[in-house]
Amino acid sequence: MDVESPEAPTTTKSPSAPSHARLYSLLVLMVSLWSLNFVIGKIALREFPPLLLAAVRTAIAGIVIIPIFVLRRRRSNARWTPGDVASLLVLGVLGIALNQVFFVMGLSHTSVAHSAIVIAMMPVLVLLMAAIRGQEKLTWRKVAGLGVAIAGVVVLQAMRHSGEASITGDIYTLLCGVVFAAYTVFGKAVLTKHDTVTMNTFAYIGGALALAPVILWNLGRFNFASVSAAAWLSVAYMAIFSSVVSYLIYSYALSHIAASRVSAFSYLQPLGATLIAIPILGEHVTAPLLIGGALTLAGVYTTERG
Repeated sequence: MDVESPEAPTTTKSPSAPSHARLYSLLVLMVSLWSLNFVIGKIALREFPPLLLAAVRTAIAGIVIIPIFVLRRRRSNARWTPGDVASLLVLGVLGIALNQVFFVMGLSHTSVAHSAIVIAMMPVLVLLMAAIRGQEKLTWRKVAGLGVAIAGVVVLQAMRHSGEASITGDIYTLLCGVVFAAYTVFGKAVLTKHDTVTMNTFAYIGGALALAPVILWNLGRFNFASVSAAAWLSVAYMAIFSSVVSYLIYSYALSHIAASRVSAFSYLQPLGATLIAIPILGEHVTAPLLIGGALTLAGVYTTERG
């Protein structure tokens, strides 16, 4: 049953539209990059304060994406109004600056697995926001899929151990999901006028400008020269792969697939992040992880088929 609204780009597939195999392969790559990002973020947080890490990551990502935008711009005749520019920059502050600040703040107060579990609640928020805006319709099958995935998240909560998680970490991570859900829903409307490279370039410029004061404040207070190569490589990974590459994939998929279907892939992050964290950070496989992971995968399938 089709769940997109009449104005959604995926209701009528054009001859040039990408195949589902290509789209979902890219989404799997995106989830893999984001799953590893939780572990990489933990490594970077050993040497960077959370706010500074978010600011440096955003600044590097902005620098990396500008050449991509310039090359793309040469082949495009797109024009923007002042209102378009303002909307794109605000979207960047919302979806980039706040999202990445809340992500690293939450990760600094909790474990990799728990952070990924809370982030997995984001597709529920996306579906509800999209339904309120009329972008998507709720169906019983989609609601059932969300329910199964949430059940998996609840089971995964049982794997928490004393000292690994906190209310503060939960709140920050939940806020990360809220602002990214808003970025997803409002970003889908922006993508009807602008391509993914344009949207992400303005978003990262807006995010970098918003977080620039954090870098300036730390120039004379933080010893950048003392940061190890491993920490700098971690920041580079977070900026290039989990930010620029993954956001471009996310926006590209968002222009062809309903917002809730794209965001539903976030349900895979708890399982992927925890499996990566086992050999690198020493986290353990538990029964709740196995059961919750199975429920989460079932929920993804049901929601996607909704």
